[in-house]
Amino acid sequence: MQISSDDVKKLREKTGVGIMDCKKALKECNGDFNKAVEFLRKKGIEVANKRSGRETSQGMVGSYIHMGGKIGVLIEVNCESDFVAKSDNFVNFVKDISMHIAAASPDWVSPNEVPEDILAKEKEILKEQALKSGKPEKILDKIVEGKISKFYTQRCLLDQPFVKDTDRSVQQLLDELMGKTGEKCVIRRFARYQLGEEI
Repeated sequence: MQISSDDVKKLREKTGVGIMDCKKALKECNGDFNKAVEFLRKKGIEVANKRSGRETSQGMVGSYIHMGGKIGVLIEVNCESDFVAKSDNFVNFVKDISMHIAAASPDWVSPNEVPEDILAKEKEILKEQALKSGKPEKILDKIVEGKISKFYTQRCLLDQPFVKDTDRSVQQLLDELMGKTGEKCVIRRFARYQLGEEI
């Protein structure tokens, strides 16, 4: 099947992936643009999984100030090389995630950072709510687990739907970044400040 250079260019603009990979994806998917986008996303996740054990000592600290100085964010994102840390894909990702944190106000990077006491308290509250609504005792644990997943999507950065594209999570964006850069990338930590908070 003949793949036009316009299609390759369009796919490259949408995904940020290299020309040869875009061409290959379109060939694999018989020219179907949406399938090619999905194909490249899956490939990015595979690359991310292969690189999970690699060292990430490079990267950058990004910042974002919102609402005329009323909200500020600092974030550290790491990668394997200085070359990737300076790339447009990486820098734009850091900017986007800083802006996302300002808007979505997560508390932790990932679910494994949620303190045990907070998680236990949340489960206790959810169980009580389910009991009060008349749910049978035997399915309470299943209900609580389902609601804890929702808690993670509200409070943990990687599980949150990305504010500029709610069909994708921040984790999916991170996986795509690793697919584009060919390196392991990690959101190490962040701090969000809001004027007058906790006064």
